[in-house]
Amino acid sequence: MDLFDSLKFKIIRRNIKVAFPEATDARILGAASRLKSEELIDPVLIGNLAEIEKAASARGIALENFTIIDPDHFDRWDEMVAAFVERRKGKVSKEDAEKMLKDENYFGTMLTYMGITEGMVSGAIHSTGDTVRPALQIIKTKPGVSRTSGAFLMVRGRDQEKYLFSDCAINVNPNAQELAEIAVESAKTAELFDIEPKVAMMSFSTKGSAKAPEVEKVAEATKIAQELAPDYLIDGELQFDAAYIPGVAQLKAPESKVAGQATVFVFPELQSGNIGYKIAQRFGGFEAIGPILQGLNKPISDLSRGSNEEDVYKLSIITAAQSLMN
Repeated sequence: MDLFDSLKFKIIRRNIKVAFPEATDARILGAASRLKSEELIDPVLIGNLAEIEKAASARGIALENFTIIDPDHFDRWDEMVAAFVERRKGKVSKEDAEKMLKDENYFGTMLTYMGITEGMVSGAIHSTGDTVRPALQIIKTKPGVSRTSGAFLMVRGRDQEKYLFSDCAINVNPNAQELAEIAVESAKTAELFDIEPKVAMMSFSTKGSAKAPEVEKVAEATKIAQELAPDYLIDGELQFDAAYIPGVAQLKAPESKVAGQATVFVFPELQSGNIGYKIAQRFGGFEAIGPILQGLNKPISDLSRGSNEEDVYKLSIITAAQSLMN
């Protein structure tokens, strides 16, 4: 079954509500209309009703059956403000909360926190920081996860060759504990896409072939990850060729159960992860889908500002599927 056909099968007709704070954007409206008509998601559009209707009319989209919530006329506003103040544990006043919740991303994140929606998709207009910051303050990370991370699903060809790369979007230089947590969450994300997780902890060294603090960090992270999730296959440190090519694996890491057959690649820091996925995308012909935010209590997804309608459509499907994991 095609990757997205499989995800659609998991979510169809479940009436999973996903918030869209950028509801006047043509890409968002086009994707939301498709998702609604295919009964994959029940989109919740956030913003001024007249402005959303005007934008939808320009696209020829009818909104009769859509849920539209205007923050200025929300019947649970007082409840939301109180919940936000309580969640921030005294870090914001009621007056500050009322100002902050006029921001569409904060408002949409609170809809998800309160259970009115199961997730949120934003970032077509807003920066990653504008999307992720409310999620970290309100949704927060799962127990045992200190930081969220960003994975990319890498897909190529008709045969749907697929891998997961992380962290390629969020953490500049995670320590060993954080890197281990990223590895475990990445294994869980891989399972969402029916990828059997064989997690390679990436380095410029394979099993001690080089000595450096950077190598020691990955080796330590590997041990921690194996202790955190003993049921997953996690190994390192591995160079990319040792992780990916069976012949090289036999030479460099013959005892490894991951080397030569890795499906999940965990990079040691953001610089190499970001470069790595873009090389695979541009040179290797892979489609890079993401970033998929991992480790949050509820799914909040961050689009690229350069995304198109198809990107919004696909990431929304992933977000809905993630909601079934929580």
